[in-house]
Amino acid sequence: MNILMIYPMYPNTFWSFRHALKFVSKKASFPPLGLLTVAALLPDDWNKKLIDLNTTPLTDSDIRWADYVFLSAMSIQSESANTVIERCRQCKTKIVAGGPLFTSSSDQYDHLDHLVLNEAEITLPLFLRDLAAGTPQHKYTTNEWADISATPLPLWNLVDHTQYSSMNIQYSRGCPYECDFCDITVLYGRRPRTKTKEQVIAELDAVYASGWRGPLFFVDDNFIGNKNKLKKEILPAIAKWNHEHNHPFYLNTEASINLADDEVLLQLMAAAGFESVFIGIESPNEKSLLECNKIQNRNRDMILSVKKIQQAGLEVQGGFIVGFDNDHPLIFDELIQFIQQSGIVTAMVGLLNAPRGTKLHKKMLDEGRMLANFTGSNTDFSINFIPRMDCDALLNGYKRIVSTIYSPKKYHERIMQFLQTFDPKQKKVFHFNPNYVQALLRSMFLLGIVSAGRKYYWKLFFWTLFRKPQFFSLAIGFAIYGFHFRKISQDY
Repeated sequence: MNILMIYPMYPNTFWSFRHALKFVSKKASFPPLGLLTVAALLPDDWNKKLIDLNTTPLTDSDIRWADYVFLSAMSIQSESANTVIERCRQCKTKIVAGGPLFTSSSDQYDHLDHLVLNEAEITLPLFLRDLAAGTPQHKYTTNEWADISATPLPLWNLVDHTQYSSMNIQYSRGCPYECDFCDITVLYGRRPRTKTKEQVIAELDAVYASGWRGPLFFVDDNFIGNKNKLKKEILPAIAKWNHEHNHPFYLNTEASINLADDEVLLQLMAAAGFESVFIGIESPNEKSLLECNKIQNRNRDMILSVKKIQQAGLEVQGGFIVGFDNDHPLIFDELIQFIQQSGIVTAMVGLLNAPRGTKLHKKMLDEGRMLANFTGSNTDFSINFIPRMDCDALLNGYKRIVSTIYSPKKYHERIMQFLQTFDPKQKKVFHFNPNYVQALLRSMFLLGIVSAGRKYYWKLFFWTLFRKPQFFSLAIGFAIYGFHFRKISQDY
């Protein structure tokens, strides 16, 4: 068999970092880890090729070469996925589709040749068995959860790592919390399933052997879902591996805010080489947190929790949402104030949307408030249900948040505030990268000369250089992110 694996393109949103990637001559943030893992589940003697449309163009000859096209996507990639599907139809090449988009919206893709849904560790072997027998079925689905301790190593040889700004690996699936607007538990369940210590080390070895040095993202939706295993096995093993290999990776992940409650876990993550963590903070409004069942965020001083994580040596990147039924007219000012006081530089603010299958989606259907399917992006100034707040007031308030927190003045103030108190416990091992030198020079021109906010760039530049030189590269990276956020907000 000749198998062509295609990963559709991401639209240009806050999450794409496309404008920032240009500074380091990269085309995408992360390789398609799901498809690389699926490739490892296919027979060894099959010919496999992967085309990530975020880095590589797709030709008709590529499609015609394949006996099957394996297509995986998230909801935000639906437009690009639909284009790929039409091209495959024109080339008369059969499609095997799976992943979050097709699992959550299989009814909209019933015209495809084969749907291999849910987790591939369970459904793909069934498809391969029937294919070998000459009787492949149209749809494969399951209500079971995969044992990921048996998941094989991704086939890293299928991608060119020089096209990406970071590599990625997975340790766990699932989240113990069930926020009404989130589809993670719908797709992966509430009981966190984890890989073994040996698997994690093997995956680190594989990425290291590929020649990669630099950022490495643990894609887990909640890395700390199983705290005991992390503390007893996984983090000590990662710390030991990192020390033995002279700290080749800069680790980051996603976690819930209750990370702040566990001093030992914080210390172990910092010792293992973690430098940043993305946390869904959502709202400073307690009633909105109650509304969406964000129980882990309730009844706590959120800014104090953020500061505790920062003081442990982990940068906090925050996710925020407006558009809850309990949001009041002052929520926009309150959110701006919270973000500025917290020192969260990378603050991703989005509008509430209702993905299919979530409790919020069911609620909106029951109340007759659904408007359309979720596009996969909550930062494109659209909302897929009728909000309680006047829609124009909500959209205008959201735009005001974004234009304020990403403005050069407010954004650079947050960088300096964060760097004043940031105190990593582990000394970072420097690895020379010519792309970072290129990024510095480009930032000096685009942000220091061309940009209207150049005075804030140079203030940060020299303040960091003389007061916090150990954070100079981090400060320049933040400045570049800010350029991307402003470009996107202006485009919308």
